[in-house]
Amino acid sequence: MQVVVYSQYLKEGDLPYVRQLFDALAEQGIAAYVNAPYLQELEGKVQFKTNIGKFESHLDFRVRKFDFVITLGGDGTILAAATLVRETGVPILGINLGRLGFLATVSKDQIRPAIVALSKGEYAIGERRTLRLESNPPLFGDTPFALNDFTILKRDTTSMINIHAFVNGAYLNTYWADGLVVATPTGSTGYSLSCGGPIVFPDSNNFVLTPVAPHNLNVRPLVIADSATISFEVEGRAENFLCTLDSRYEIITSENKIAVRRGDFSIHVVQLHDDSFLDTMRNKLTWGVDLRNH
Repeated sequence: MQVVVYSQYLKEGDLPYVRQLFDALAEQGIAAYVNAPYLQELEGKVQFKTNIGKFESHLDFRVRKFDFVITLGGDGTILAAATLVRETGVPILGINLGRLGFLATVSKDQIRPAIVALSKGEYAIGERRTLRLESNPPLFGDTPFALNDFTILKRDTTSMINIHAFVNGAYLNTYWADGLVVATPTGSTGYSLSCGGPIVFPDSNNFVLTPVAPHNLNVRPLVIADSATISFEVEGRAENFLCTLDSRYEIITSENKIAVRRGDFSIHVVQLHDDSFLDTMRNKLTWGVDLRNH
């Protein structure tokens, strides 16, 4: 078995868990490849028990046979890893060294059991649909997709912006707000949720449209089938606006033509048998817990 270990940066406090991961991989006879910048950070700090390979970019996923990607960090690390995995279908297992972690569900104290379960095949593979941005002129280079969400936000002014939204070419609404979030089911527990949007199950095949601080309080989040194409026109007092895909961003103007549709591929995530989306919701959102007694 060959796995990619991916992280964006190394925190000194995470070193014991990083060492534990590489020790567990060596114990199970799993070959590991590490993204080059992170591997450089680990040199002299982690004593590897086996040879460690290096990978440079998404092109490595096309020429090598990787079985899994193991991320060290939070959900943002998984979003970054998705830009490397792309359409190759290599499943991602997220080890949560961050905070909430709806995607990175393996806790620090479960690293070794998770690697053992991976080596024994005691897991399922979940499918998470993406969304794709169509724009003129083109934006985001060769990664115009998102696992979590797409947003349009105000940038250079405190004034709200007007976002005219259309569904399959038919006028939907003009959002007078600080911005608008279009989330996948995976992204429904992210920015959309903090703006009052609903939680949507991963296999729901929907988009969630959630306004950010709307001026009209009767404008509510909407759930739309992801078979629809949603297009936008933006205007406001400022010349520039912010457009994001997950944690990546570009500056746009009212001249940009923008539409969002279902992505051409899905990202696959590893689900250990003792974990489920229902468990994740209860645990991360502390449902059923009376915090007054804790």
